[in-house]
Amino acid sequence: MEFKKTSAIYAQIAEYVGDNVLRKNWEADYRLPSIREMAVALEVNPNTVARTYAYLEEQGIIYTQRGIGYFVAKDAYKRVLAWRKKDFLQNDLPAVFKMMSLLNISFSELQILRGNYESK
Repeated sequence: MEFKKTSAIYAQIAEYVGDNVLRKNWEADYRLPSIREMAVALEVNPNTVARTYAYLEEQGIIYTQRGIGYFVAKDAYKRVLAWRKKDFLQNDLPAVFKMMSLLNISFSELQILRGNYESK
């Protein structure tokens, strides 16, 4: 995983976990890698992974079973979808609209592009 300098590493790892939930690679009750395993795999400090897991647990996306590990929560898909949608609408979409305006890109042009991507 390559980390961007624009956001905290723990947040990027949380997005990685969220991506796996949204892609349904990790479904309800899936056991996540241990903190140590995830840290080694991503080449980060275990404290960073611990912070990520604590954040995701606070959000109700994962849960822990003492002595066993961390698991994907039953309603994780719904929670990740809501979290990521809210984040996109608040943080990413305004920049997209600004760029569309600057470049004079219309919604009809986007519809055409969308059709091109869907046919592939």
